[in-house]
Order: sequence, then structure tokens, then C-alpha cells
Amino acid sequence: MNRVLRTQAAYYLATGIWPLLHRRSFEAVTGRKVDFWLVETVGVTVAAVGAGLAQTARSAEPSPEMLTTAVLTASGLGVVELIYVIRGRIRPVYLLDVAAEAVFVASLVRTSKRGFVCASSTLDG
Repeated sequence: MNRVLRTQAAYYLATGIWPLLHRRSFEAVTGRKVDFWLVETVGVTVAAVGAGLAQTARSAEPSPEMLTTAVLTASGLGVVELIYVIRGRIRPVYLLDVAAEAVFVASLVRTSKRGFVCASSTLDG
């Protein structure tokens, strides 16, 4: 589990900061972006999730909250990218990321000792 989280963390840190560090190479691969601030916002958010995953990967037992974050982030990114590739709004190169996100989800679910269940809470009152 921790190896999967470390890999996902490194991937998110790298892909999150890439457009922030070198817009030209990012757009050469992914296509020109009109509203680059959206790319920067997603990049910062993905890198922040990666930092959290890196921290949790050092724990003996990752928290259910961070496992939920890891699985739902990968699921959400993958689904959104798949939809927009199909619609022709983003380049097919994004399918490489869809595949990576699917591997993260499958690996996290497979290596979870308790089985994966989204954390839920109840309010007393």
C-alpha cells in the first residue's frame, strides 16, 4: 500500500508542478491552453494532494481519509480526462494519464487491508 501511495505521490508532484515550471513543454505535449490559470490551479491542487500522499505513505497504517483522497482523486481525474478526450476537447495523450489513474485506483483497492470503503461520518445532535 505504501509503495503505491509513494508512487502516486511522486506522479502527482511531478505532473502538478510541470505546468508551473515549464509552460512551453507542457503545452507542447498537451496542447495550447486558453485559460492557463485553470491549468495552474489544477497543477497546484494535484501537487498538494501529492504532498499529502507522500506524508501518509510514511505512516505504518495510512488513514482512511487519505486512502479515500487517493482513490477519489485518481478516479475523478481519470473520468474527467476520459470524458473530455472522447468529446475531442483535449488531446488523446491524456489517455496515458487515464491509464495511470486507473492503475492507482486498482492498486489501492487491491492492497487495502480492510477493503476500500469511503469514509463517512455522522453528526450527533
